[in-house]
This record gives sequence, C-alpha cells and structure tokens, in this order.
Amino acid sequence: MASFTVDWRDAAPGVCRDGTVAVGNFDGVHLGHASLIAAARAQATEFVGPAVAVTFDPHPRDVLRPDLAGPLLTTTADRVRLLQEAGADHVLVLRTTHELLHLTASEFFNQVLRDRLAVRRLVEGVNFGFGRGREGNLDTLSDLCRPAHISLTIVPPVVIDGAEASSSRVRSSLLRGDVEEAAKVLGRPYRLHGITAVGQRRGRTLGFPTANLDPLQNLAPGDGVYAVRVYVGEEMWPGAANIGPNPTFGENARKVEVHLIGFQGDLYGQSLAVDFIRRLRDTRSFKGADDLVRQLRQDIAQARQAVIV
Repeated sequence: MASFTVDWRDAAPGVCRDGTVAVGNFDGVHLGHASLIAAARAQATEFVGPAVAVTFDPHPRDVLRPDLAGPLLTTTADRVRLLQEAGADHVLVLRTTHELLHLTASEFFNQVLRDRLAVRRLVEGVNFGFGRGREGNLDTLSDLCRPAHISLTIVPPVVIDGAEASSSRVRSSLLRGDVEEAAKVLGRPYRLHGITAVGQRRGRTLGFPTANLDPLQNLAPGDGVYAVRVYVGEEMWPGAANIGPNPTFGENARKVEVHLIGFQGDLYGQSLAVDFIRRLRDTRSFKGADDLVRQLRQDIAQARQAVIV
C-alpha cells in the first residue's frame, strides 16, 4: 500500500494506473465511503489491478470559498490510512487548485481519469458530482465511460437508523455533542488531533492535570464533558475531555482540555489523538473549586468505566 500527493497535471505513479478507481473527498471516511472502497476492492480483485482511491487536498470548498473554510472531520493522514484500511491499495491525493476545479466534467474525465490514470473501472456513489461547479453527475459519467470502454459501478448509499451515512450527518452529530451517533455512522469512535500547549495549569493545582490542545487539526465536538481514549505515540490512556469555556473561573474562551487518567509526565508540545467514546454531561459553572473537584472525581470515575472495557 502507498499514498501519493501529486499535481493533477503530473503523470500518475505507475502503480495507480490500469485499475479500479473511486473518486471523492471522503471526509470522515464513514461507512458509506467504506462501502464504496469495498466495492472497488472487489472489482480490482475480480479483474486484476489496483484499487485506487482518488481524493483532494485541501478540500475543494476551502479553495473555492475560503470564507466558508472550516475544520474537516479527518486529517489528510487519517483519511489516507482509513481508505487503505477500507481496501484501497493506493491513495492518490490531488493537490486542489483553481485550475483543477475549473476543469469541465469532460476535461476531468479525459485528462485525469483516462490519460493520467488509465482507468479501467470506476466505482462511485449515487450522489457523485464532478467537474466545474459539479456539472457532471452519474448520467454524465456513464455517457463518458461508454465510448471509452470503462465499466461503471454505482454503489447504493449505506442507511443507518433510517438515514444515509454522510459526512454532513457526522458533522451535525458531533456539533451537538452526540459522539455515539457519529461513531455509528463512522463505524469507529471519532478521533480529534491536536498539539498540547501551555494552559492556565489550573487543573494541576486542583489535582487533575490536563493537556490543553491548541492548535486542533480537525473538528472539535460540541461543548461538554466526554469519556475519551487518548493516544500518546503508541500508548493509550483512558481520559476525560472538557470542551468549552470555564465559567467557574470566568474564562470565556473555548478550549479542549484532556485529563489522562493515571498518566504522569510532561505532554507539552506533543501531538495527541483523542477518540471520543461517550458524552458525560454539559459544561456548567460551579460555586467554587471544591464543588468543581467533586464533579471532576465523578467525571473521571464515569470516564474510566466507559473507556476501560
């Protein structure tokens, strides 16, 4: 397995050519995306050749509408890893530029898929759109594939609890703090990445030191207290995360702070990965430090029970 980041005008690596290709943003790599890649994997196995996921970095929205840019569900590194775990032999990341996004559907098909990738089979979902302004749809793609003798497989959506799996559904669940709903759609706990920075050190004085994540590398769930698993390198620690302001001490800035249960050591400057398992409660103000400490003990006990199974 390998991943490559290239300009769309460059020749594709040889191992990515003459295979089965699925194209998409794949933000979150949820169960719908996994189903698409599994279908590509099956096609590649049957007809011999690589299964290749083609994706984009940065997200096209961030290039076309930087005013609407915001954090994604997955880092590029996680997206590549998850696509490979879903069955892709290789992941080709196209650098997103205005020139790429202004290709018509026909130009994208011919210049990227046919000429550079020599695609033999395409696998896409029912909502696939491509080309300038997403002018191309499945009918367009089918019309382009037919004379090029490229087979096209359409994968139906994955339905979970009566609704389609989608990146927007995961995002909505996370923003309202429903990390368990997000995990259903993702097929795994949601993972947040961040670098630990120096904070107020108030948690240490209360007996519950926390890692203050700033900057974050992807979308933080909505405000609340959560049971989490924290990865420091290859080691996993149970933990409790607080997202939001600290009204007890008059702090209005939104923070992501994580307490690693049982951990001793210095985490400043380290990269942490945090998997969200369960939302425990809302953030709220306490009368003082003593009340806060009592609540923190309860939070940690609940987090330990939720995480250690």
